[in-house]
Amino acid sequence: MKVFNDLNKLPPFRNAVVTIGSFDGVHIGHQQILQKVANLAESIEGESIVITFHPHPRLVVYPKDDSMKLITTTDEKVQLLHRYGIDNVVVVPFTIEFSQLSADEYIQKFLVEKFHPRYIVIGFDHRFGLNRQGDINYLKWHGQECGYSVVEIPKQEVEDITVSSTKVRRALETGDMETAQRFLGHYFPLSGTVGHGNKIGGKIGFPTANLEAVEKYKLVPPPGIYAVWVHHEKKRYGGMLYIGDRPTLKQFKNRTTEVNIFDFDKTIYGDELRLELVQRIRDDQQFESLEALKAQLEKDRSFTQQALAARPTAEWEKKMSQYPGVAVVILNYNGRAYLQQFLPGVLASTYPNCEVIVADNGSTDGSLAFLAEHFPEVRHIDLRNNYGYAQGYNLALQQVDAPYYVLLNSDVEVPPDWIEPVIRMMEKDPAIGACQPKILAYDERGYFEYAGASGGWLDAMGYPFCRGRIFAVTEKDDGQYDKKQEIFWATGAAFFVRSQLFQALDGFDADYFAHSEEIDLCWRIKRSGYKVMVQPQSVVYHVGGGTLSYHTPRKVYLNFRNSLFTLLKNETPLRLSWILPMRLLLDGLAGLLFLSQGKFALIRSIVRAHWSFYPRFGYTLQKRRRAAALARKASIGPSRVHTGRYGGSIVWSYYARHRHFFRNL
Repeated sequence: MKVFNDLNKLPPFRNAVVTIGSFDGVHIGHQQILQKVANLAESIEGESIVITFHPHPRLVVYPKDDSMKLITTTDEKVQLLHRYGIDNVVVVPFTIEFSQLSADEYIQKFLVEKFHPRYIVIGFDHRFGLNRQGDINYLKWHGQECGYSVVEIPKQEVEDITVSSTKVRRALETGDMETAQRFLGHYFPLSGTVGHGNKIGGKIGFPTANLEAVEKYKLVPPPGIYAVWVHHEKKRYGGMLYIGDRPTLKQFKNRTTEVNIFDFDKTIYGDELRLELVQRIRDDQQFESLEALKAQLEKDRSFTQQALAARPTAEWEKKMSQYPGVAVVILNYNGRAYLQQFLPGVLASTYPNCEVIVADNGSTDGSLAFLAEHFPEVRHIDLRNNYGYAQGYNLALQQVDAPYYVLLNSDVEVPPDWIEPVIRMMEKDPAIGACQPKILAYDERGYFEYAGASGGWLDAMGYPFCRGRIFAVTEKDDGQYDKKQEIFWATGAAFFVRSQLFQALDGFDADYFAHSEEIDLCWRIKRSGYKVMVQPQSVVYHVGGGTLSYHTPRKVYLNFRNSLFTLLKNETPLRLSWILPMRLLLDGLAGLLFLSQGKFALIRSIVRAHWSFYPRFGYTLQKRRRAAALARKASIGPSRVHTGRYGGSIVWSYYARHRHFFRNL
């Protein structure tokens, strides 16, 4: 990462994707924005740029206001931005002169002249220029003539950032370092230059380095003893930090911040130390004598060493950076027998940063009582009613906090290492929005399973099929589809998705109840420029039809109806003009096929599906407009809807050309 502090010495940036803000703390809310900027830059082979200011604009505009407390200094912020994958950080010297720029000058002389941006990623409430006269609409209006596009950070995301900042500050002000770490996504940093102290610590066996130059406006946690990691000259040490006014040493009344560094014996006056506060050990307190203080410090050191031993080492942190949080959420409806059979295998997963959650969709078979008795360690979410797959997961995932969701059917058997290959691939390529493993049949393990096989495709008229399954024909798995590949849709039986993206697109369409909701979501994901992938290195075994059989009239009804909804919501108007009449004809032919087989109930299901679809045409068009707007907001690049799409008719290929295997298409 490159850092620039002089606007007159900026290089020419390539396809700049710019975001602007204070990014105080670089907490988990900010990190979502940074990921969006980095992904967008990667998609256009450009450079990601964070523009921030020093000093904080509020300190310049309101110089008499000394109430501001910053979570991170500028240097700390820059180090964190480097950690989160930004290519360039420009620290703009914020002066009275800069604050006097009009909104037009801010855009023309600052943003356009200095950065020549392709995209500006900004919050809906962003204000700029003299008297805050510029807003996002003004920025968009200028973009037409200046050659940049504005990507708006949604209101909810901006509000989440504010909430995260508030929670971080509240936690730090009370010394709750664990909560602060949860919202920061990293340890709270504290930096300063080592100065001379009174050398009392050395006399009692606890020499300390006094941090002399802690920035005035830096938020400092309350007095006490803290377990810390200490960084000095690219090496990391454990340490015990003291913040307080030393009540035992009554002759010294000044507030001090000093750290006893373990296994360290160097003279470092004038050097800079960077601390990471891990845990608060105790409050500050007064002792009767230096001997009593020494005895307590020996206990504190023991507690501190235990705290650090239980927390990540540098090597462990590096390893864990490859394992972001994963929430495996099993939506259960009267699946007690499946939970008993398959949940132990899920809990045996070797992925080190994984939580397993069961969301119960109003079961009447005693599933929740069974969980409480046999799996008390498993968190459960009681939805109380049967909302179906789509709304059931929407409601459950609102209560789940993890970078990745894994939506797993209750009737799936997993090997211990099934999560790692998928998450490793998604971490390596931030443009992957959703993914599935290879799905094999539980009862015939050498064959692909109907629900997803080795990744879903779509034909020209919106009929879904899979690598390894076309209509009712499932292929034997001979490794023919073991290459990871971009697909059109990932199965809902074992569906990996970035949580931020899932929520940004409003999740599944609740009206679907079940079937095709994952195809609709994947279509919207691809419209946002993300990839949908299959990772065959991960293999799971699906019973299939565990809660709704593949061949019931109800399933056929949902299949045909929801497929039409998905087309109307996502397909282009030109293609819809001929696809919908063709679908009416082809669905009629499917009815004739069922007639020849004597399956009259399935014919009624097809008729019901069309009678449900056409009266809701206008309502679905409204959802189409909202889906398009959300896809634009979440966009990281050009649409990818043509990948994983078969240009012909799978019906014609299967029945007229007798091509029953994917590899023969």
